[in-house]
Amino acid sequence: MDFYFKEFEHRKPPEPVPYSMSRELLYQYLATCNLTLGIWYLWWRWTYALNYDAMWFSFPLVFAESCAFIGSVLFTFNLWKTKDEPKKAPPYTINECVAKDSAEASETRPISIDVFFPSYDEEPELVRLSIEDAQKIRYPYDIEIKIFILDDGKRPAMKALADEMGVEYITRESNIGFKAGNLRNALEQTYGDFIVICDADTRPFPTILEHTMGYFRDPDVAWVQTPQWFFDLPEGERLPNWLQRKFGKWAAPIGRGVEKFYGPVKIGEDPYVNDPQMFYDVIQRRRNWVNASFCCGAGSIHRREAVMEAALRSYSEQISKEHKEIEKQIRKITKEKTVDRDVSDNLRQEIIFDTEFTPYKFHVSEDIYTSIVLHSDTERNWRSVQHPEVESKMLSPQDLQTWTVQRFKYSGGSIDIFMNDNPLFRKGMNLKQKMMYGASFWSNLSAIWNIIFLTCPIIYFLTSIAPVSAYDVTFYLHFIPFVLTAELAMMVGTWGVAGYKGKTNFLSFFPVNMRALWTVLRGRKISFPATPKERQDGTFGHLVIPQKLVFGLSLFSMCFAWFSYFTGMFGSYPLGGLIFNSFWTINNMMAMWGMIAAAYWTPPPADKTQEQESEELEYGI
Repeated sequence: MDFYFKEFEHRKPPEPVPYSMSRELLYQYLATCNLTLGIWYLWWRWTYALNYDAMWFSFPLVFAESCAFIGSVLFTFNLWKTKDEPKKAPPYTINECVAKDSAEASETRPISIDVFFPSYDEEPELVRLSIEDAQKIRYPYDIEIKIFILDDGKRPAMKALADEMGVEYITRESNIGFKAGNLRNALEQTYGDFIVICDADTRPFPTILEHTMGYFRDPDVAWVQTPQWFFDLPEGERLPNWLQRKFGKWAAPIGRGVEKFYGPVKIGEDPYVNDPQMFYDVIQRRRNWVNASFCCGAGSIHRREAVMEAALRSYSEQISKEHKEIEKQIRKITKEKTVDRDVSDNLRQEIIFDTEFTPYKFHVSEDIYTSIVLHSDTERNWRSVQHPEVESKMLSPQDLQTWTVQRFKYSGGSIDIFMNDNPLFRKGMNLKQKMMYGASFWSNLSAIWNIIFLTCPIIYFLTSIAPVSAYDVTFYLHFIPFVLTAELAMMVGTWGVAGYKGKTNFLSFFPVNMRALWTVLRGRKISFPATPKERQDGTFGHLVIPQKLVFGLSLFSMCFAWFSYFTGMFGSYPLGGLIFNSFWTINNMMAMWGMIAAAYWTPPPADKTQEQESEELEYGI
């Protein structure tokens, strides 16, 4: 395997953004103003600003605006405040992690921890690096740590690696349930009090346990999620170097001239917008205050008791649900009010026999599914913690094909849960928790209204038909304050974590998102392919055909409308409408361009260090 990431081993993870009460209060003020203005704007749009002569066009846009505003409300609630879990000293023995009235309360034995590395087709040498780092995990007291390679690939090379490194090796006959089934199989054969879930490329830091086990002093804490950090994100290439590599030495001075005016410009910096800091340091971290941060798989630590107890409860609920459904069908056929008791008992036994008991749901998003089960457990009131500090490093998708596979799994899994086992209708969660989960699921439906946002300015430019009553002063008085306060609130609310690339990526994500939605609506299962850990060869222009069409149509339609405005040949356009829709279109095109460029991005050959690049640029080399 080509360990391209070796040159990035020196990188250090970002520190958690420090908490600021004044900044939080400012965000709450701006967000409240924004939501108030948003309600005012939408009320005006629905009651006064519809174009009744073109409702086929006007209604979809106001519908899309309303859906997007619901997402804004949920996102605002998500970002409302921060309440980090107080850090505690790591526990000494197991009795410090359990309830005082439990059977283990009197035990003073050392804590036992199992570290799982599920694997399917990853290179053994890649897994070796992960195992080497896991073996460096330290703890201030005596502790029993066992490392397991869970090999669903049944490979002799992986078994030899486990033997060589002195770690445990577990495999199985079938691949039922994929990663979730792999984890279940391991749980049936291991006994650790706590379980650290890793991916094959997850390389834990030595501090992962001593920094997180203190949370488990609270016997109600079921799991702790640590931030995922991709240490191999491309740094980008300085513009002069990129121009020289692409067009020759004559082009480098152009790049230097641009940088003198704009400052340093990098091409190819994190082309797939993989940096997860926004998600973990802002979104997940701010779910702690309502006990709604969910498990994201790799880098999480689980209490075995919680996983097994929740699994039993979920198993019982599933059997009861199927039993009621079948009895309902029997009553419908027989026209009887009740089902004979013996028939009912036999039916329940058959369902129990046919139903798989699994600690991890056999689902492409088994991590969030398990989180929902634990958070909705009314009898136990399990809690989750999002730890703010990075405690491991892993590899990011290095090409658009791999990125697409990963995002399709994430989106499809979330939509499948939303459609078939919606946590909003589950008993056990409070309203705040449901709103947090609702924010995640709602965002995965965004392709529906994002397509409308992308096509509306194109239709306007080609037809001169406006989706609003008029692009006049009244429109701008309602629209501009709403948009400005939204941007200001976002800037303050994200603590300075860059968010523009994430927003444009969210918009250009629509084809993958739509495909996932269509797959679920047709009743198809979301597949479980393992995410490749190596860059796939070639470029991937075929994956961005929808983005190319949107970009091309947007550019053509805008040029067409402005040509018509100046020549009067193909219709009349008000200047206010042209200006507004031009800004709208340029934003859409920039979003599409980011994805299109990512499809053709390739790592520069023989990447230079930042110091070498700076020296070359300084001396004009």
